[in-house]
Amino acid sequence: MSDNIEKVKPEEVESNFLTAKESRAISKENRRITDAIEKQRNRRNVAESEYTTQMKNPENVVEFDDLKTYFYTDIGVVKAVDGVSFNVPMGKTVGVVGESGCGKSVTSLSLMQLVQRPQGQIVGGEIRLNLGDKVYDVAKVPSAEMEKIRGNVVSMIFQEPMTSLNPVFQIGKQINEVIVLHNPGVSNEETKRRTIEILDTVGIADAEGIYTRYPHELSGGMRQRVMIAMALVTNPRLIIADEPTTALDVTIQAQILDLLRTLKDKINASIMLITHDLGVIAEMADYVVVMYSGRIIERGTAQEIFLSPSHPYTVGLMASKPAVNRDVDRLYSIPGTVPNPINMPNHCYFKDRCPRAFDRCEGEYPGEYFISPTHSAACYLYEDMDNAAKTR
Repeated sequence: MSDNIEKVKPEEVESNFLTAKESRAISKENRRITDAIEKQRNRRNVAESEYTTQMKNPENVVEFDDLKTYFYTDIGVVKAVDGVSFNVPMGKTVGVVGESGCGKSVTSLSLMQLVQRPQGQIVGGEIRLNLGDKVYDVAKVPSAEMEKIRGNVVSMIFQEPMTSLNPVFQIGKQINEVIVLHNPGVSNEETKRRTIEILDTVGIADAEGIYTRYPHELSGGMRQRVMIAMALVTNPRLIIADEPTTALDVTIQAQILDLLRTLKDKINASIMLITHDLGVIAEMADYVVVMYSGRIIERGTAQEIFLSPSHPYTVGLMASKPAVNRDVDRLYSIPGTVPNPINMPNHCYFKDRCPRAFDRCEGEYPGEYFISPTHSAACYLYEDMDNAAKTR
């Protein structure tokens, strides 16, 4: 399937302005490719052997390996996630950070198989999910089987608590639905008991009263707690928290982060934390992944990323963060703009914005160079360091 990706390019046009004929040709080719992928994904009675695999490290709950998720548009292919590889260890929190549009949320939605289809498709790589007794490659799992995993083994706290809940259903019924879906045959009394119990666990006072309330009757912080309750009620192995503190005031943000940390330890789960807020990452994450234009440009432990950021983009992000002990008239802003996602250059995507760019940056996109066993950056500045370490 992925061998045909490059055919969708709009005849090497330099801009997004296409003729009607060119647009129709791209749309036709898009449909051909996406129809083939959809047909494969929607098959029934698929042998489990087709999507079972092995973890490279059984201590990980999920391993992203060269993941590629593309969107087929009428002006070309948007490579939203283009070769992303990182792991989420069991019981740890991995923070994914970067500018809007860098591919953070698309990476998490790929794991949940919630990318908008048929335009959005996983076209390459593996997402190895550790279920304990077996391992699935989520990129190949058929839709019918994925419904048993989504919300059960992997749960997601969605980005916007104000709009994520259904306004016409009571809070209790929305959480009940999750329990009943993944535990067929459970009694109504047991379902209600578990719902009230999880509402109480996430720190909601008068859980029985909230059970019969509608979303519009709750504050933003209360709704976010309900979203967390809904994600945790099945005791998942992995919690995806996509901007869990969006639109909340700082006091409530601190409470929500403390709650997530406490509940993660209580149910021994892992967290994949997606956010723009470097302060949240510093407080919550054990490991940090920095993304830019669909690729990982730096990754390491939280201590390595915050104490010794290495990629010029990460250095720029750190410089743009306000600090208590630093008095400046104006916060730093990374110059330039993100490149057009339709026609990405062959060289480093950050080159035109980079204050440390040099001749080598004109070459092909840099590989991953290791600064330490756990710290790497996709930057030619560290090529010699990586080569020297390999020859020791």
